[in-house]
Amino acid sequence: MPAKSKDSRPGGRSARVRAAVHRATVDLVQEIGADKVTLPAVARRAGVNPSSVYRRWGTTAALLADVAAQRADEATPELLGDLRADLERAAVWTLTDLSRPGGVAFFRAEVAPDVDDRRAGLSECLQRVSTRFQAALDAAARRGEDTPGLDRVLDRVVAPLYFRVVFSIPETDENYARRLVAELCDELCDAIPSH
Repeated sequence: MPAKSKDSRPGGRSARVRAAVHRATVDLVQEIGADKVTLPAVARRAGVNPSSVYRRWGTTAALLADVAAQRADEATPELLGDLRADLERAAVWTLTDLSRPGGVAFFRAEVAPDVDDRRAGLSECLQRVSTRFQAALDAAARRGEDTPGLDRVLDRVVAPLYFRVVFSIPETDENYARRLVAELCDELCDAIPSH
């Protein structure tokens, strides 16, 4: 599991080092690919002592997983007040995040077996993705709208997006993400008895 920050003070030295290392990691992944990133290279780019990077993260995989977790936590799509629009926005955001340069590499690192606790990494990744979609479902339920269960959203929208991006299947774009949501919403409408 990625190391947690040892300095909880906003703007503290530990937070600055973590931010510099994360920035350097993202830049290097985009420039040379995740498989060529090393902790010494990250330390050089970030302008920090390599021993600090080794002490805090230990391995490149743990560092990549920590970056992935922070990036996922930092941005959540704003709700628009309509279930279909909110699910579309979450689906497009998920696709964009995963498709960005290094996105698949960060995802793979987060759930990799050589990270300390793979199940925890998988669980945290799923929790972050689920939260993004659950927020739209909860808001719709509060408005009195009929909503699909989260499992159905994960099966019908999230899983196909991850599968297609990880395996580089062509034509996995925003239109595809919107189509997945449209199909799910159309099924939901068909399942609601008319009065």
